[in-house]
Amino acid sequence: MSFSASNDINGIRSEINQALADFVTNQGKYLRTIGPELDPVAVALEKFLLESGKRLRPLFAYVGLVGAGVLPTKELISAAASLELVHVCALIHDDVMDASDTRRGAPSIHKSFEKMHQDKKLVGSGSQFGIASAILIGDLALIWSAQMLHNSKLPTEKLISALPVYDEMRVELMAGQFLDVYEQSLGTQSVERSMKVARYKSGKYTIERPLHFGAALAQAPKDLISTYSEYGIPLGEAFQLRDDLLGVFGDPSQTGKPSGDDLREGKRTALIAIALQKANTSQQKIITDNLGDPGLTPSMISDLQQVITETGATSHIELMIEELTNTSLTALNHDGISQDGKKYLTELAVLATNRKI
Repeated sequence: MSFSASNDINGIRSEINQALADFVTNQGKYLRTIGPELDPVAVALEKFLLESGKRLRPLFAYVGLVGAGVLPTKELISAAASLELVHVCALIHDDVMDASDTRRGAPSIHKSFEKMHQDKKLVGSGSQFGIASAILIGDLALIWSAQMLHNSKLPTEKLISALPVYDEMRVELMAGQFLDVYEQSLGTQSVERSMKVARYKSGKYTIERPLHFGAALAQAPKDLISTYSEYGIPLGEAFQLRDDLLGVFGDPSQTGKPSGDDLREGKRTALIAIALQKANTSQQKIITDNLGDPGLTPSMISDLQQVITETGATSHIELMIEELTNTSLTALNHDGISQDGKKYLTELAVLATNRKI
């Protein structure tokens, strides 16, 4: 079955959403055959996956195919959609590591299961139950990702071509997550080190590797894969820099997380590193004294936001995003990318860097 009818990003996203809905519905049924105790797990994962999400990773994988001149099929859509479950794993675990109470305007998974523990009057620590549940549910999402890929009914040669990229993407994601935790513990003030975290924690697994995944499914030539890197690496960094700004200045009604959440968590992003470099002595003290304080009030957050802006760090990051995005788009001059691929990659560059959530 071909999917040529979809000729815009929203149509492609709908196809991805349908593939994900079909998969998690079937997997939820299987979980419930193990026992009714697993119903909350099935419900939580289905809700987390299907109720929101821009589907950037499957979209880039899809466009990686189209850019190689391949017409997507139902099987290829399913394979591309499997990457969203890797992202779900990362988000659920991220909330545990950051002790974030909310995600997308709702309680995070570990807080939801902590509440379930309380509502059911279970014994032991509700907090520990919530954390343990979230770790396992995140792991399940990662397993489901592989299961969805393996069960996509791709021709064997296409699946074998894609597996090395899929494995590398997951390794890089976990490495980036550790780098993030480690840099936070080091209290780093290095822009270079913060950008390395941005590249591996988010940028590569959001853009470059999904493009490579799509190219591998298409069994594309090496020069196209190199071009995808020239596009994907700078755009991935721009994507994470936008995320850093949203983590400090984002509107809770848009981001689904409290304003200034990264400040409470003490995230050592490029934004903070640049702010500390540009700050005068009194500004540095305000930032270092308050960064990482979970008890920051809204007014304290507002004061920190003002200081960071006054250092010039915010405008510096905006300029970096613009320059990185322009560098990325320059790669689209490559003749090996199909016209549809160039069109979609241009649209996705805007979607990835101008987003509000």
